Amino acid sequence: MTGGLSRRERQILEILYQRGKASASEVREAMDDAPSYSAVRTLLRVLEEKGHVKHRAEGLKYVYAPTVAREKVKRTAVKHLLDTYFSGSPEEIVAALLDVSSTQLTGDELDRMAAMIEKARREGK
Repeated sequence: MTGGLSRRERQILEILYQRGKASASEVREAMDDAPSYSAVRTLLRVLEEKGHVKHRAEGLKYVYAPTVAREKVKRTAVKHLLDTYFSGSPEEIVAALLDVSSTQLTGDELDRMAAMIEKARREGK
């Protein structure tokens, strides 16, 4: 996987993760405010060049599917976010998340997050 993703590329990849596979026309139908069919095909080709999707022929059309597991993509995105905006500091990113969402987090969510932190503390020793 090389290169960052544009908003449209992320949108297409999300559709492919939800569906597992899709043709260019199916991707276009699933997009909000979709660009032209040829633009969607171009974006799929770019995603393929970047290593995010692959295609295979099914009848007269190409069907595209993600090449990388969603969990790996999420980890890579979080690492990029951490390195780019938070100087590699997990503490800073958690503080930012809590600041943005502190009024929206339930007690159960905060308890689960605290349990994850405690587990990381135990496993780190």
